[in-house]
Amino acid sequence: MEQLITLGIMVVKNIVVVCVLMGFVAYTTLLERKLLGRLQVRPGPNRVGPFGLLQPIADGVKSFFKEDIIPDEADKTLYVLAPGISLFAALSMFAVIPFGPTVELFGQQVKLVIADLDTGLLYLLALATLGEYGVVLGGWASGNKYGVLGALRAAAQMISYECALGLAVIGTIIIAGSINLSEIVNAQAGLWFVAKYPFGFIFYLVAGLAEINRTPFDMPESESELACGFNIEYSSMKFATFMIAEYAHMFTVAAIVTTLFLGGWMGPGPAYLGPLWFIIKVFAIIFFFIWERGTYPRARYDHIMHFGWKFLLPLTLLNVVVTAALVAMGVL
Repeated sequence: MEQLITLGIMVVKNIVVVCVLMGFVAYTTLLERKLLGRLQVRPGPNRVGPFGLLQPIADGVKSFFKEDIIPDEADKTLYVLAPGISLFAALSMFAVIPFGPTVELFGQQVKLVIADLDTGLLYLLALATLGEYGVVLGGWASGNKYGVLGALRAAAQMISYECALGLAVIGTIIIAGSINLSEIVNAQAGLWFVAKYPFGFIFYLVAGLAEINRTPFDMPESESELACGFNIEYSSMKFATFMIAEYAHMFTVAAIVTTLFLGGWMGPGPAYLGPLWFIIKVFAIIFFFIWERGTYPRARYDHIMHFGWKFLLPLTLLNVVVTAALVAMGVL
């Protein structure tokens, strides 16, 4: 009986997390269009429903009923699988992110995390890399030269900035003494890591922008050069799936930043407010991503590579050495 209850709680947590995340993803597209509109002195979507609130639903219906075209030159199996791989990886990453403390529900102690893995941080890094395979396969399998160029750019950018991203989180591991995400959150009870490890926070944000292909790191899409890049041959729900995966991955990166540097679900008030504080912090990072997109222009590709290898990577290495020395001396 106890095993059935545990299984039921696990299923409920999965359903709630996926449904809430997909709802947030849908309306973040509207939020971004509204905020970018304000930054550019225009109203943004405001015709479909009151204040444009039904625009995401209209976009979904439109994508669903659009003609689905598969190019003759495409590798049809990989062409169809690629968007699903990206979406699967983005959603699966949320399985180990704690969005609240342990609470008591119906006499059961329930951890507000789907799977509290001891190797949670390694799991996140592995799934983040897997998500890029969807982009690379999508560009290559479409049989279009622009798509292949976008895929190659995605692979090169992933390798360049994954190194810096991985090094940026090492400092949190050193300070917390664990790669379990719940333990990393608990280690921030006195002081958030953004105060103890500020440069790691900045470096992770920059590398995270490259990880999710946001401006100025949107080289795989770069429509002015590649006519839409890796997803040039995609239409209908396959194209929409890539977009959903991109926004879901943006939420995942924001949730990781919140967990590693901003105290996760911690905040004033009783424990049951933990998920609310977690969501507020995540949307603060999302706002930064949108604001940054509306502020900075796309960089040149060679500049992106130069910045990643010759500037960001050495700085993250130096930051790890300094952090380790400070921890060894008992300063942190």
